[in-house]
Amino acid sequence: MDKKVEKKPIIKSRIIQFIENQSISKTDFCKKTGISYSNIKGNAQKSELGGEQISKILESYPEISPDWLLTGSGLMLRDPSILLHNDKLSVLPLISHDTFLHLTDNHIPDGEIEDYYIIPIFNQTPIDFLIKISGSGMSPYLNSGDIAACTLLRNYQFIQWNRCHIIATHSQGVLCKRLKPSRQKDCFTAVSENPQYPPFDIPICDIGHIALVLGSVNIE
Repeated sequence: MDKKVEKKPIIKSRIIQFIENQSISKTDFCKKTGISYSNIKGNAQKSELGGEQISKILESYPEISPDWLLTGSGLMLRDPSILLHNDKLSVLPLISHDTFLHLTDNHIPDGEIEDYYIIPIFNQTPIDFLIKISGSGMSPYLNSGDIAACTLLRNYQFIQWNRCHIIATHSQGVLCKRLKPSRQKDCFTAVSENPQYPPFDIPICDIGHIALVLGSVNIE
């Protein structure tokens, strides 16, 4: 797993380094990646890049080493033998509970992304973001500190009953629970994996947004 530990503006400086090293025009680079030309010049070089933009760069220029682009370590270009696999890498953003709680229109602002990860096993999975688990309510299925890979639900009709979800509530903050139908009108029943935590109902009006957990990375 490749992990970025520096600030994203450093990524933009490496992009410029790659463009110059490979004698690529900035115009051609922008056309190929879909990134705005104004995004890689002047003061814009100090701004953030989104995970989708980084994924597009790696898809458009598979010769770039993901580890080098994200962290600056290793060589700029990948081993040519690796390119034969033509693997498509997804760059997944890690966000905080506070960022998830205050999402607007289910959109994650680039400036609120804490870090980026490349997790090959999730390449073909529609992951919108990663988030750290807090508390023991879902233990042992998910433990505190584990990283959950989630997809945002745009419609509550798509809730998969008894699956684990990350729920942003107005009254209780961010919760990680299994969701089940409730006997109460306009409510969902939240169920913990840990039997020490009894089920409870969450009024739908108390929910800001919901994400389905599609996988996780266990942290020992």
